[in-house]
This record gives sequence, C-alpha cells and structure tokens, in this order.
Amino acid sequence: MNEAGMDLTLPALRPLDEDARLQAQARLDSLTKPVGSLGRLEEIAARYCAITGNVSVPSLDAVVFTLAADHGVTAEEVSAYPQSVTAQMVKNFVHGGAAVNVLARHAEASLRLVDMGVVEDLSACAGLLDHKIAYGTKNFLREPAMSREQALQSIRVGMDLANAAYADGKNLIAVGEMGIGNTTSSAAVVSALTGQSVEKVAGRGTGVDDQTLKHKVSVVEQALELHRPSSSDAIEVLTTVGGFEIGGMAGLMLGAAACRVPVVLDGFITGASALLAVALEPRCRDYLIASHLSREPGHRIVLDHLGLEPLVNLRMRLGEGTGACLAVTLIHAALKIYREMATFEEARVSGALP
Repeated sequence: MNEAGMDLTLPALRPLDEDARLQAQARLDSLTKPVGSLGRLEEIAARYCAITGNVSVPSLDAVVFTLAADHGVTAEEVSAYPQSVTAQMVKNFVHGGAAVNVLARHAEASLRLVDMGVVEDLSACAGLLDHKIAYGTKNFLREPAMSREQALQSIRVGMDLANAAYADGKNLIAVGEMGIGNTTSSAAVVSALTGQSVEKVAGRGTGVDDQTLKHKVSVVEQALELHRPSSSDAIEVLTTVGGFEIGGMAGLMLGAAACRVPVVLDGFITGASALLAVALEPRCRDYLIASHLSREPGHRIVLDHLGLEPLVNLRMRLGEGTGACLAVTLIHAALKIYREMATFEEARVSGALP
C-alpha cells in the first residue's frame, strides 16, 4: 500500500514451519504419557515451534502491551463510564494497581504501557510510552474517526513496538487495551469487516443497561450508514470508525508475525484489531493465539471468522490484556512440558503395546 504521503509497507509474512511442527509433535509423542493425552497443551507447544521455526524452545520471555486511547464517540453516551476514566486507568496501570498489572506479574511477563491517543496529556507519567497520535479520535457518528494518515500511523507505531520487543529478545507478545468507548468502535469495525449485523456484535461493554445498549447499536448502525466503509479496505474501516489503539494492536500483530513471534489476543477489542491485521495480510492469522472467550457477544463472531479456538472461557470482559496474561501462563506450562518432561527412553519406561 503506497499512497502519496501515506506509505505503509506491510511485511511479507512467511508460512508456518511445518517441519518444525512435525519435529515438535514427534518429541511430544515420545514423552512419558499416552499420545495426545495433554490435549491443547501439546497443540500449543507444537504450534509455538511452527511459528518460531525453532524446535529447541528457549525459556519464555513474554511481554504484554496495553495500548490506551480515547474515542470521540463517547460524546453519544454509549458507555457506563465517563471518558476521563481512560486517563485515570492509565495512571493506575503506571502505578501497578490494575488487574493487568497483577496478572502480568503472575504470568512472569513484562508490561509495556502505550499512550496511543488519550485525551489527557500524560507525558509526565514515568514508564508510559508516548506514541500519542492525537488527543482522542473524532466522533464517528458525525465525521470519520481519524484521517487515513493517522490510521496508517497507528499501524506503523504498532509494528515498530513489535520490532523493538523482538530486538529486546521477547519471544511471545500479548496485546490488550484501555479506552472508554472502544467496544462501540470495535462493534463498528467487526460489523464492517464480517458483514454481521451491529445488533449481533455489539455488547454491554463496561456494563450498560438495556436502553443504552439499544442506543449504542443505533449509533453504530447510523455511523456505518454514514461512512459506508468497504469490507475490502481495512484502512478505510479503521479510518472511519476505528480507534488509535485498535490500529496500534493490528500493527503489533503484523510486526510480531514478521518476526516469527506468536501473538496472544485478549478479548473483543483485540479481536477487532486481529480482523484488521488479517484483512491486511491473511497469513497473520496463523501467528495469532486466542486466549479466552469474552462475554461480549461479538467476540465469538470474531473468533469464528478468524477460525481461532480460545484456550479458556472464564466469562471475562475486562480487557486490558487480562485474558491474554492468563493464556501466557498456559503457554509457559506447555513449553515447560515440551522442554522438561522425560521421554520413554530417557525414563526407561515401557511404551504402549504394539
């Protein structure tokens, strides 16, 4: 994609390494257990090897990215919380007091917090990566959420973040977000890219009541009717109804995949980003791991569209990267099984009867 003043060079993603997957599966089958008895833990380990192209799996060095931005559509009163909560929660992240902080520590993962477009000036927050594109998006019920150049910029920022993490030796990237109004934006993105009705994909987000949910659906329907973004133009969808953090996470997925680093998705909003990333580069899908099934109704639609099966279903809908953190702990377990468990030969245990 190359337009005047709007260059976005997408990485050429390689297919997964099937030889590495087969070698990994052969080792898993030789471990002291009935073949396939560890179920999806074995699948995770073999897929990790296929993604990275490395059957000598190192210790996991995971990073969780939580990207934050504000949404102009909150002016339409689509959320149970005021827009000011975005900045307040980012400060909570910085001070280590949010759920994602706790769960990232539990998963032994580093946490990188990114300001993609929060309305408040957060430049004084130590430890917050400042990639602010603008002070929030526009109200997409009235005008496009952002310019096309801003949409491309958000993706480039995400790709740069992934490249920097890879250069730091990170071998697993998890994504999460914070932004009041972002389930409204995500519902618009998901509806535009999947063709599913807004009524099917829009959920309660922060916990809105029935009347507000009905209003939220109406706002998204009107916005899509106004802008009519093409399902074949992911950048147009992001431009008209997206969010800076949504574009940033799509870029993270593309950048990580180019580096052969697996990406762990969180919930509905990261799912909207995944749809954008896969629309831009279909091979990106193979590098994505679905952590959990959100209570947002549109999340199942997203995962079905992508052909991804979540690892767990804990009825979560918080976001931030919390579900992704829990999946990181399962990936830790899967790779430890692969590395540390003895084979039948090593343990001198008899194998299955012929």
